Amino acid sequence: MKNKIILFVLLSSGILASCGAPGQMGETEVTDMVGRKVKVNAGAYNKVVCIGAGALRLYSYIGESSKLAGVEDIDNESLSERPKMFDGVARPYVLANGYIYKTLPSCGVGGPNAQTAEGEKILSCKPDIVFSEYEDKDKADSLSTLLGVPVITLAFGKGGMLDQDLWSKSMKLIGQVMNKEERANALVNYYDSSIKEINDKTKGIAEKKKAYICGLGNWGTTDQFMTAGAYEPFRIANIENVAKDLASSGVAKIDEEKFASLSKDMDTMIFDAAAVKNIRGKGFDFSSCKAFENGEVYLQMAYNAYYINVETALMNTYFCAKSVYPSLFEDVDMEKKANEITKMFNGKELYNEIKAKPQSFGGYQKIADPAAFFA
Repeated sequence: MKNKIILFVLLSSGILASCGAPGQMGETEVTDMVGRKVKVNAGAYNKVVCIGAGALRLYSYIGESSKLAGVEDIDNESLSERPKMFDGVARPYVLANGYIYKTLPSCGVGGPNAQTAEGEKILSCKPDIVFSEYEDKDKADSLSTLLGVPVITLAFGKGGMLDQDLWSKSMKLIGQVMNKEERANALVNYYDSSIKEINDKTKGIAEKKKAYICGLGNWGTTDQFMTAGAYEPFRIANIENVAKDLASSGVAKIDEEKFASLSKDMDTMIFDAAAVKNIRGKGFDFSSCKAFENGEVYLQMAYNAYYINVETALMNTYFCAKSVYPSLFEDVDMEKKANEITKMFNGKELYNEIKAKPQSFGGYQKIADPAAFFA
């Protein structure tokens, strides 16, 4: 009798009713990253499809992979016929969730050479919501009409880490739609506090070290002449970028003459792993570079692979700071830091898997013998 009375009180007060289905918050309106107003039932979605460069990655940081109803071929490594240009590169979201992706039907080819939403394939997955990185209002509206479900457009922007405002808002938008706001806020706050830690440790330096970031990837192959005039990890860690006067602030190619003119000022050279395969065996002479003469040559992990791997970019920022200012970062062990970051973003410690990928070339390191390494 006592239990019946308690149940009656709970029902009449609406407490049980408010619990309802887990996470369901009722209909609300959100504004996606291209300004579209979309009505959603926050937390009510159990069949999710993500399309376009980086959409699945952002979702994987916030949402539950068990709720995916389909995956692009580029992220399903069990398929023989699929885009494979990133297979040798460590993409932590795939390392963490690939076992799930292999079980899912195709929602499209995906990849840099297939930049279009495949409506019929998406429809066959029977999603109840779609997260898209195709930043086009009209196409998003058309796809939503075809599918009969909300399409939420995300955005990374064109500047990678420089566009943190865009991808952090995208993560918070996913959190809002999937009723994972606490998770999204925690992740963005973790990133922000990490960046602040690096900046605080280095901002008092009177004489900044000069460095060159070498071989950044951007929608294709790269080599020693691909760099960035405004490389965000250098800015955060108060490292002077020797290429800061380039006309383009983003990833850009310089000519050999420009490289030679900069080389005398390179206290440190940090190679992005994306470029190693295109430099090895080509016989390029780095001997005139100050960094090679001083033994200050390092390898960071490739972070642009089907758009930016946010956790890898954060790891790289720690690595750049530690490489250039080792005394300030004696307390940072890169393997432990990498595992901390991947555990936060991906739910798993992944550094051993990251450094084992063919195009990681052994992971974060000071290259003791550059001539042999690039032979």
